[in-house]
Amino acid sequence: MKEKFSKLLLGEDMSGGGKGVSSALALSNAITNLAASVFTEQCRLEPMTKERKMRWKNEIDWLLSVTDHIVEFSPTEQISKDGIKIEVMASCQRNDLLMNIPALRKLDTMLIECLDNFKDQNEFSYGSKGDDDAAKRKDDKWWLPTVKVPPEGLSDMTRKWLLYQRESVNQVLKASMAINAQVLSEMKIPDNYIESLPKNGRSSLGEATYKSITVDFFDPLEFLTTLDLSTEHKILDLKNRIEASIVIWKRKMNSKDSKAPWGSTVSQEKRELFEERAESILLLIKLKFPGIPQSNLDISKIQYNADVGQSILESYSRVLESLSFNVISRIQDVLDADSLTRDPTPPEPRSHINLGALKIFDPREERDMLMSAIDAPTSMTLSDFMGWHLEKMESRRHLSGNMSFSNDEDTCP
Repeated sequence: MKEKFSKLLLGEDMSGGGKGVSSALALSNAITNLAASVFTEQCRLEPMTKERKMRWKNEIDWLLSVTDHIVEFSPTEQISKDGIKIEVMASCQRNDLLMNIPALRKLDTMLIECLDNFKDQNEFSYGSKGDDDAAKRKDDKWWLPTVKVPPEGLSDMTRKWLLYQRESVNQVLKASMAINAQVLSEMKIPDNYIESLPKNGRSSLGEATYKSITVDFFDPLEFLTTLDLSTEHKILDLKNRIEASIVIWKRKMNSKDSKAPWGSTVSQEKRELFEERAESILLLIKLKFPGIPQSNLDISKIQYNADVGQSILESYSRVLESLSFNVISRIQDVLDADSLTRDPTPPEPRSHINLGALKIFDPREERDMLMSAIDAPTSMTLSDFMGWHLEKMESRRHLSGNMSFSNDEDTCP
């Protein structure tokens, strides 16, 4: 850790010449690199080794300890010796860190416990690299071990337990995404990113995309179905162009220069409408493709951000988002293998997340709602789940056995 903190103080410039990165970026890189080294080997649904678990806990605690010393002044009441109430300024942890660091630690613990829950399962396994079954894997996850399930498939109880685990981790994923989105939205947009933008949103989007967004009747779901999003590169390119157009429109709406090139052709109301439509597209992209790399805007914000607290929140939420997405993917691999064993017919393409009803994304509101929902018990092994499931059935039987209905007129049919 002496070596690690030396790198942080030197800004990763080991020559000591003062050409290193900022403290904010150094801490962000340290958290990212720690997660990459600890979780890279997590290709199976199994508990982490004690060594990796201890390393992650100790080192992330050391890196997060910086936030304990990021404070702000707030008014507090004190009672003097004479019994008079006086208001003084006292230092306390900065509000955004006070709210989000405990929430992220809770999400972190839930993910580790979810992996620990798989220690008791024995219905599915993984093929080794030398197995013939492993060599048959030719999809886009060729580097992952092949899932092996019984010839008759998983039991109903195990399948329900896997779905329960997937939904629990999905809540962690959405909460991590909400915190990350909130922190990124509060980061200042670097000047060099703004200077690289075209003059108007039309140039950024391209003629075809611009016309699709500015039509009278717009459906974001239908809009995405008309685009070729078959590769990660194409998805990221669309996200980059939409984010750039949003920044352009917001700057023009906030600009006081009445002689702006767009001012005479597009009204303020239309710009707000186009921006709202672009935001809805971004929301769908984030929900449907949660595992895509960071956009140019996000990378630029992270690289030039000088706020140490924001950098720690962003990097910590980002690595938890990545880990939870990977755990969901590994659970889905087992469910897909089970489905293929029961019905060899190739399944239809599916989205990562059910989009449901579309609404404008409010990261702060989403975070608060998800964190309150996560208070329900989520750590549950297969044996715990079986006992919990049986207790619920027994409770229902007992309740139905004790229920009686009278023939009074007030009785509901």
